[in-house]
Amino acid sequence: MKKMRKKATFLLAMVLALTTLLAACGGGGGNKAANENTSGAGASNNTAANAAIAADGSADLSQEVKLKMLLIGGKPTDYDEVFGKLNELLKEKINATVEAEFLDWADWTQKYPLKFAADEDFDIAYTANWAFYIDQVQKGGFLELTDEMLQKYAPQTWAAMPQSSWDQAKVGGKLYMVPNNNQDVTDKVVLVREDLRKKYSLEPVNSPETYAAYLKAIGANEKGISPFGAKPADGWKWHELDQILLEQQNEWNLVDYNFPLAYNIDDPAGKLFNAYDTPEFKSLIAYYKDLADNKGWSKNIVSNKNDVFQDIKAGKTSSYAQNLGTISSNVGEIRRDKPEMEVTVADLTPDKKKIGAISTQNGLAIHVSSKNAERSLMLIDLLQNDKEIHDLTMYGIAGKHYEPVDDDKYNPGPSFTNYNLSGFSVWGWNSLLNRTDASYPEEGTKMLEDWQSKVYHFPLETFVFDDTNVKNEIANVGNVMLRYAIPLEYGLINDLDKGQADLIKQLQAAGLDKIQQELQSQIDAFLAAQPK
Repeated sequence: MKKMRKKATFLLAMVLALTTLLAACGGGGGNKAANENTSGAGASNNTAANAAIAADGSADLSQEVKLKMLLIGGKPTDYDEVFGKLNELLKEKINATVEAEFLDWADWTQKYPLKFAADEDFDIAYTANWAFYIDQVQKGGFLELTDEMLQKYAPQTWAAMPQSSWDQAKVGGKLYMVPNNNQDVTDKVVLVREDLRKKYSLEPVNSPETYAAYLKAIGANEKGISPFGAKPADGWKWHELDQILLEQQNEWNLVDYNFPLAYNIDDPAGKLFNAYDTPEFKSLIAYYKDLADNKGWSKNIVSNKNDVFQDIKAGKTSSYAQNLGTISSNVGEIRRDKPEMEVTVADLTPDKKKIGAISTQNGLAIHVSSKNAERSLMLIDLLQNDKEIHDLTMYGIAGKHYEPVDDDKYNPGPSFTNYNLSGFSVWGWNSLLNRTDASYPEEGTKMLEDWQSKVYHFPLETFVFDDTNVKNEIANVGNVMLRYAIPLEYGLINDLDKGQADLIKQLQAAGLDKIQQELQSQIDAFLAAQPK
């Protein structure tokens, strides 16, 4: 992590010289399409972005502009104070101020697309591969961002962003967002109560087998503690462990979690198959049934509405699965608040290939109707790369919301909860300047560094699926997964063969074959367009 910080500092120090060179060469943004067969319907008229240019060719900052940003999540209690200080800095640096509108988690999926449909007045919007990015590109809601615009108005981001990140964010060969610049890994891990593992003299948890032994031991011996916790009531269509035990263990990649189509990441042809119709899945549901029959989780798990982590802190649950960053933060919090409870991070697939998160996991886009696209890019550039502004917007006011620890860590301040960095989509400007909680466990840091050193790159890594022609089928398939797959995977179906057969039959009736045909044709076209 420290090496990454040093790299960021070097890049920022060199940015002025790099910008001049890049502008002269006109390269670097790349022409490689993320998906050549996906039509980029976003606007390509960039007159707005080039309107404010002074006679000497530099950006014209003579007129103050007021920017509006659309963010997802709850509005922080101390928003006015933090953004008030932000606007003092922005006025000085780019003669602009910014106001954020927050779409609450409870209804953002309904309100977000309506903002675009009504062509409301805003400049910047948080977006992601899970937050309407492709959808709004296809509907023309985002402004196309050219290499020239980025070189001129976001030079630090242009210099620091890896080429692969720009490529991953392209749709139909064109770019419509500035992705975050913070390499993450998508693999999941589990949180384990080490004190309970040691109590029963169990082997360290580092495989599916040792994990099953751990869960079953707790189920057999600990009263009042559910070995495994999950929250499938949120509409999640997969078992919480599927990414670990089905994808990671078999080195598959599921294109979209709304349907069960996968490919082997080592397959150069990218041939799709139904993950539910495989010997591996058959073995996995037997594994799950064994856990269910041996009290590996509560019989009421599919209706659980509790916060699983809070149940773990309260001693009601002993383990759950999530991404490495979340689990590591949980471990750090427990060690700080519940030192009597010994916990750790466990990787169940340590020898398997690791997949890097696509850059569009988080990012910022410019509304096609923005009259201030050039100043919007300048703001995005500062959010990602200006240390003072990045710290302020990510963590709040030093001494109040957070306490800086060196250049890359922090401790929560006395008013931390009034500007909680996890409460809204500050991740849109994740960058190499991100700090980590000082309580973040060393094993989590080492695990991430190890993963990052061996991220596996494969031909379909940058592929983006255009689901326009199969939206209805995807919705129908998703409903089948909730109705037939979830009970089967949580051991609520006694006849596994019949349960699997019923699931496959219902998926076909819902239109899975049509989705597979559409998806395979796009994959074939994508691979055919790649340089040989």
